[in-house]
Amino acid sequence: MQYLGKNRLIAETYIEGLLVGKTTILSKSLSLIESSLQADRVVSLKVLEGILANTGKSIRVGITGGPGVGKSTFIEAFGLYLVGCGHKVAVLTVDPSSQRTKGSILGDKTRMEQLSKSSNAFIRSSAARNSLGGVARHTRESILLCEAAGYDVVLIETVGVGQSETEVRDMVDFFLLLMISGAGDELQGIKKGIIEMADALAITKADGDNIKQAAHARIVYENALHFLTPANSLWQPPVVTCSAKEDLGIDVIWKSIGSYSSLMLENGYFEEQRREQRLIWLQECIKQSIDQHLKHQHSNSSTIDQIQLKVREGKLFPPQAATEMLSEIIPKDR
Repeated sequence: MQYLGKNRLIAETYIEGLLVGKTTILSKSLSLIESSLQADRVVSLKVLEGILANTGKSIRVGITGGPGVGKSTFIEAFGLYLVGCGHKVAVLTVDPSSQRTKGSILGDKTRMEQLSKSSNAFIRSSAARNSLGGVARHTRESILLCEAAGYDVVLIETVGVGQSETEVRDMVDFFLLLMISGAGDELQGIKKGIIEMADALAITKADGDNIKQAAHARIVYENALHFLTPANSLWQPPVVTCSAKEDLGIDVIWKSIGSYSSLMLENGYFEEQRREQRLIWLQECIKQSIDQHLKHQHSNSSTIDQIQLKVREGKLFPPQAATEMLSEIIPKDR
């Protein structure tokens, strides 16, 4: 194993380790792509290029839901079920970062203790940092690394309900929305946009005294879906009840994902969606590159300082200021 400085490997070592499924190399690779150091970024791009032909063979499932639905508990039960079926499961979770300290708890391994002990499961928590939707900046790259390491199911957990749904929907094959019953009016918390993005809805904690409430919530959500436009005209999102505690309904959810994937593969939508997601990724990379370049220019440009000062004092309209800032970083015609 060849090192480049402290805890750093050459690109070929990362690639070789990933392709034989070494979890230690996978962990190091994920740390590499999350690094803000330019030298690490250069190596990470070589790694991604080297593994690209060995990616794309997993089912990518996004899982979201509001506070109290038990996302981590559900994901652990779901992951254990998949491992029991012979799958290798990677779980990528995003922890919210403090806007003041930029720190995060990164505690999903402690919340998924049983799953983390499985040799066929891999759990990685990443900080959202400044990513607007609560999705780690390098989640897409993390998916590719996990696929190269042999994980055929990749589960992505979002921070919660919000802008993160749109971001996650644009990087997964199947989008699962977890809901909870017994929180008052079942339709009160429904956000039309989130429901329309979902490929399936699961009413969690359908056990004990909550079974009847969960069954009622299922009927309410099924009726509501008839008035909404589904994410895909070929598929009517099912509404199921489940209990991570009692391992009930977990198999039904996986069967729904399998049925959806088969249908979309037959109609060519599966790969078309991934092609569109690659273009969305490209657009995001361009935006990030411009943002980084602008920040670099800001630290070396008194002109940008002056523009920001004028905006702050109300002397310059923000859209006009943005145009002037971009003119500072975009090469002028000669």
